[in-house]
Amino acid sequence: MLEEGIVQSVDKANNTWFFLANTPAHEVEERLNILTSLFTAFTNYSLRVRMGQTLEIATYRALLTIDGLEFYGRFKDLGGHDDSTTYSKEEPPQHIGARVLPGNKLLDFIVRHPEAGPLGLECKNIREWIYPDREEITELLLKCTTLDCVPVLIARRIPFVTFKVLSTAGVIVHQTYNQLLPATDAELATSLRDKNLLGYHDIRTGNQPDARLLTFVKNMMAVAPAARERFDTFKDLLGAFGTGEMEYHEFAARIRRRINGTNEDNDWPEEDDSQ
Repeated sequence: MLEEGIVQSVDKANNTWFFLANTPAHEVEERLNILTSLFTAFTNYSLRVRMGQTLEIATYRALLTIDGLEFYGRFKDLGGHDDSTTYSKEEPPQHIGARVLPGNKLLDFIVRHPEAGPLGLECKNIREWIYPDREEITELLLKCTTLDCVPVLIARRIPFVTFKVLSTAGVIVHQTYNQLLPATDAELATSLRDKNLLGYHDIRTGNQPDARLLTFVKNMMAVAPAARERFDTFKDLLGAFGTGEMEYHEFAARIRRRINGTNEDNDWPEEDDSQ
């Protein structure tokens, strides 16, 4: 449609916007001013930092509901003020024994499982769908293979291809289906949900875990031993993909071939040596 001139685009407020080519210029400009103002407020750095904490806090509260659960990473001042400012977080350790994360990398939480060993949790409260070749995935795999933690990804939207490839290799994934905004930004959230504006219908406010997240945390503990077995089986591939030594297409193909018990190096048919 762009090539045919039916639709035109314009870059504004660090985003690309599309509109019908026959729309009067003054209407386009008026509409863009409204939408870019709202988009700018949504992508403000301060809000993005607090949004990141919102899902982490919801996950933290969910972890607290498991009796006797040992985990690392906590928020120390949740009762001290509202979420218009960031909370103080005590991060999980950067090492487990002699295994140490490079640079300043950290997991959001580390959970101790009595059978599966450590689980490494990452919470991604972003609008983008988490496809398996995204940096959020490779970062998680790098951290978890370094620390020998079963990877756990919690994000708004995780497409089937990500679930299929990663769960086969021992990664535990959960879709929240919602993006969380701080409760003090309720007015902005209402505007963002408006179908006549940006139409982000799945936004909700607050940092309390919903029923799905509470259920996931319990299920996570139940499926962790089986995930550990798969993780150990595919750890070499997960690590190579996480460090960038292996491209995604090779990573996914080798997982498929290994699970099928075929030659991992290629899809060529095996020659019959008996002839």
